[in-house]
Amino acid sequence: MGEGKTGNAVMPPRTSGSEVLPAPEGEASDRLAPVASVQVKICGLTDEAQALECVRLGADAIGLVFFPRSPRSVSDEKARSICREVPDGTCTVGVFVNETFEAIMRRVEFCGLRGAQLHGDESPELAARLSARGLVVLKAFFANGHPSLAMADRYPGAVCLVESTGGPLPGGNALAWDWAAARDLAATRPTVLAGGLHADNVREAIESALPDAVDVSSGVESSPGVKDLDKVKLFISRATQGMRLDRRVRPVFF
Repeated sequence: MGEGKTGNAVMPPRTSGSEVLPAPEGEASDRLAPVASVQVKICGLTDEAQALECVRLGADAIGLVFFPRSPRSVSDEKARSICREVPDGTCTVGVFVNETFEAIMRRVEFCGLRGAQLHGDESPELAARLSARGLVVLKAFFANGHPSLAMADRYPGAVCLVESTGGPLPGGNALAWDWAAARDLAATRPTVLAGGLHADNVREAIESALPDAVDVSSGVESSPGVKDLDKVKLFISRATQGMRLDRRVRPVFF
């Protein structure tokens, strides 16, 4: 159990059937610190036992939503309990929409979060301040909305989470989209692919965009906030096993 943990231990590389090609000649392997396969974040967890099982099944990160309009929103107390339940080495990410630095940090410190996902119109300055506190910072960009993929350069220290928009809530709203639109960004920046993913399309999405990680929520659920663990297992297996990528996979969750 992870109760009482405060450290930021580096996630061990996943050992899987994935093949990763060697780095280009002259590229420093220690700088890239590649992992063995695409990483997986299961978002919208609302239950301690399900969060723990997702990690046991191979999730590198879990997402906890702090947006009251979301059916997956959790209280600070519930998020803290979930964070204490999962093992050390799990990247626990809080999902925020247009919150202040102070509000985010209060939850980081109370709950024991290791990352912050910014899913609104947050400024580059806010992202930089959070990064300076040692957090994994994910900033959402949209292939067909605002903030657009072209704005990613304004957030040099953030991991780019890329999806499409079009539903009633911030985020992917379970809508599939042209994942190849993220490929150019993923070639130069650590990138998490999200939006409309499930076990039947995750391999196609990875092959289209070549991301470093994938993020899924509704695609592995039986109802909002309730994960179907069979779907989680199949999703992780298909995202990580036997994939041959034509570049090194950068660690996102640590």
